[in-house]
Amino acid sequence: MAVGNNPRSLADILADVANEFTKLVTTEARLARAEMSEKMSDLALALGLVVGGAVLLIPALVILLQGGVAALMLADIPLVGAALIVGGVALLVGIVLVLVGISWLKRARPVPTKTIEQLQHDMAAAKDQLRYDNGTTKRAA
Repeated sequence: MAVGNNPRSLADILADVANEFTKLVTTEARLARAEMSEKMSDLALALGLVVGGAVLLIPALVILLQGGVAALMLADIPLVGAALIVGGVALLVGIVLVLVGISWLKRARPVPTKTIEQLQHDMAAAKDQLRYDNGTTKRAA
């Protein structure tokens, strides 16, 4: 390890390390907040769209189901039978949609993956730097 004309004291080096670590933690915290804010905004928008669509789809579905019952009644199926057929099909489709929606919600985790990857990268770089520093200080002159 070469010593320059202006050697720094151990206290100066430790102060710089603490300063750089503080900057790193602050930057990573800002990144995590920004990433989480973006993910929450996306999640809120998606949820709003789903709720808005559901509000409009419910009356349309009721009208279509009534039309299905009427169509079955025209095919000489009694009202009770037609209502049970249409209601049963609607129930099965609804159950499938709920199960698919639940599985999608389980996959949509609002985790700051970019921040985690960056922290892992920073830790690996710090370990490499320590290894490099240790290797150069132990070399024979």
